[in-house]
Amino acid sequence: MGNLWTRTLRAGAKWSGSISRGKQIKITALEEGANLSCLFFNERNRSEKYNMPDTLKAQHTSHLTKGNILMSDNGQAMVSILEDDLGWHDPIGGYTTRQLTDEKYGKTTYQQIQNEWYRSGQENFAMELVRNGLESRDMGPVVNLFSKIFVDESGDMHFVEGHSKKGDSVTLRTEMDVLLLLSNTPNPFDPTAAFSKASVKVEVLPAAPVRGDDYCLNYHPENKRAFENTWDYYSLVSQ
Repeated sequence: MGNLWTRTLRAGAKWSGSISRGKQIKITALEEGANLSCLFFNERNRSEKYNMPDTLKAQHTSHLTKGNILMSDNGQAMVSILEDDLGWHDPIGGYTTRQLTDEKYGKTTYQQIQNEWYRSGQENFAMELVRNGLESRDMGPVVNLFSKIFVDESGDMHFVEGHSKKGDSVTLRTEMDVLLLLSNTPNPFDPTAAFSKASVKVEVLPAAPVRGDDYCLNYHPENKRAFENTWDYYSLVSQ
């Protein structure tokens, strides 16, 4: 299947766009240490978005990998993880803020160094939300692809350095029409002193129809219910 669209996001870059259901989104780390923060909305009803607590609770997990789906706050399947080279992506670490970025990497401005200034995830998402008719208050939990955070028995969160290598990829499948927002900015728990220079490549391809033996559909009992909710939704809105 040939690519429908390709974009490379350099370090600090942002992007947003609508991707219809039944597409694959392949995201590849072009350097070591990548982190791509992602926000997901229902393109047909942007008041509906990715729900992190329900996604993790329903699938009994604190991380995401092949087979997991992202559920909306209406209990629908939004996106599935079809393929995954890493086995662990972070849904709990959040995104960087302006204050954290300045404190951690040093204060920079566009006027000083133009496009090399250090952007924050919060600012990137705020700009893309407004660009799509939404507001900063529509910000929600993100999925940090390529990052690994685990929680120990004391409840402390730990970032695993060196988790992502050059060439690692993850492939998503859209189960509904989604508005996707991306920010190629560091994970806020990454202890690395230097601002990440890792670029990522995003490719959109056609996806095969979901069959009864689909791995993501059958990965967990709650997954099938979420798929059925999405199918019911489209049986009405597609008329």
